[in-house]
Amino acid sequence: MKDQKLVLATAESCTGGLISSLLVDVPGAGSVLECAFVVYSPQAKQHMLGVSEQTLADFNLTSEQVATEMALGALSRCKANVAVSNTGVADQTDDEIPPGTQCFAWAFQHPDGEPTVFVETQRFQGDRNAIREAAARYALSRIPTYRRQLSREVLTDEQPAD
Repeated sequence: MKDQKLVLATAESCTGGLISSLLVDVPGAGSVLECAFVVYSPQAKQHMLGVSEQTLADFNLTSEQVATEMALGALSRCKANVAVSNTGVADQTDDEIPPGTQCFAWAFQHPDGEPTVFVETQRFQGDRNAIREAAARYALSRIPTYRRQLSREVLTDEQPAD
């Protein structure tokens, strides 16, 4: 991340700060981590990150739409140029959503425009803590993939038309 000049903000629900914790385990984390929002309740998501009440009502807490608004909210509230968010269920708390379901969003800020957002939903196996740990590691592991994809898209957009 440091080589790519990426500075991260996290917006975490189910992982409860594990994504940022994994980063700060590494010396020099201050050069790549701007801040971490841990927003477990719907009210915290709304108040701290600007997730809309309508999105929560329409799509459920565990949704790519909520993850997207969390990531964009984190990005707009700090000086990071990439934000990763996570929301999900680690156990049987929702009759409609299987345990282990995790929704993620990665938002990359363009220097001259709107952010680009990538979203995924994954399902992890194990007990509550194993699911949370796997989700946190997954969130970080996808940053280079989406950074490369974004770089390819920017290069393609800059090619002259034939």
